[in-house]
Amino acid sequence: MGRRNKKGRNITGIVIVDKPTGRSSNHVLQQVKRLFDAKKAGHTGALDPLATGVLPICLGEATKVSSYLLDADKSYQVICTLGIVTDSGDSDGKVLTTTEIPEFDEQTLLNILPKFTGEQDQVPPMFSALKYQGQPLYKLARQGIEVERKSRRITIYDIQLLGITNDSFSLEVKCSKGTYIRTLVEDISHDMGCGGHVSMLRRTNAAGYSLDQALTVEQLVAISEQGQLALGDALLATEDALADWPSIHASDEMLTALRFGQTIKVEQAFQSANVRLFGPDSEFIGLGEMTEQGTVAPKRVFVDYSIQ
Repeated sequence: MGRRNKKGRNITGIVIVDKPTGRSSNHVLQQVKRLFDAKKAGHTGALDPLATGVLPICLGEATKVSSYLLDADKSYQVICTLGIVTDSGDSDGKVLTTTEIPEFDEQTLLNILPKFTGEQDQVPPMFSALKYQGQPLYKLARQGIEVERKSRRITIYDIQLLGITNDSFSLEVKCSKGTYIRTLVEDISHDMGCGGHVSMLRRTNAAGYSLDQALTVEQLVAISEQGQLALGDALLATEDALADWPSIHASDEMLTALRFGQTIKVEQAFQSANVRLFGPDSEFIGLGEMTEQGTVAPKRVFVDYSIQ
């Protein structure tokens, strides 16, 4: 039996969504996919249901760059409520302990925060989408099962104290991929002597995309009522997602070779091994890898729907 054709349009681009709280990233992804009537869609790193903010969604052939965006740095604003520890590390979880909050001021935090910057090992929380023997950890956590998790090397580039109240503090955090802000906040709050949990989390930047580029789901719904052409204007160009990658402009002959998975010889030489590939008419056709010998091998080449 032949493969069933997927329904939807062959539309390619990236839309930056301001994810609302209380909904999973996948739920938002599916709604956006339906709005654009896209055949393919994928996000570049899930946010917790509690969290809001920047959620880049790749449509069509742009899904081929999503893994590279997933590896990019991110920024967050977070509020920690002190004295209450939950099983999930945020306010969606069950309360495990309550503790009296010691007296503290801004200087207390300013003395603690430098200990949590720089490269470090972080153990992922049980309430995460990481898998253990094929099962997402959060499903095991909901059954009261805890398993050993390997620590991961992360980098906290910067932590800025935004403010304090008598039972909370707020931070701005710039970090590498794989960082769990819930774990970071828990560690800081335990260092203060009382523990705490995330009561607000907002991603302000991901892979170079910021909140000022983001549209709410409600805004996208309103735009969709004007038609698919109007929605298309909300898409950002895929090639701009990796703007720091050098560009290779291929001839017709080179383009044919790349589409057949063959390497091409180029005269340019770049220090970066990763390059963006453009066709003779400057259309973005995918991603390649350059060798020291000046050859470029295709890594992710877009489908040319015009010849189908």
